[in-house]
Amino acid sequence: MLNADQLDGKAAMDLFKEVMVWKRLGDTSAVRYCCLNDLKTDQYAVQSADFFRLPLEEQQFRNFQSQFAELFIEVSVHERCDWYDSLEDAIRAHDRDFS
Repeated sequence: MLNADQLDGKAAMDLFKEVMVWKRLGDTSAVRYCCLNDLKTDQYAVQSADFFRLPLEEQQFRNFQSQFAELFIEVSVHERCDWYDSLEDAIRAHDRDFS
């Protein structure tokens, strides 16, 4: 079935903006929510959450970046993630689901 973009002669594109949101968990730790914004629907999802603790290790940052890309490529984010109208709602749902 063709969608409106295809009928207009334009190929439909799924484009996403990466949004990183940080929350302090105390004096020595923090969480970074790795979120996506669907540019077509303007909805938000949390793809993953990375936890950091002092002292930080450089390798930890590289591992998290690789994991983010792998997750994005391996499975469609529309299938893997729940989508919300606001970034705050997406983060609340992620915290609830993984607490």
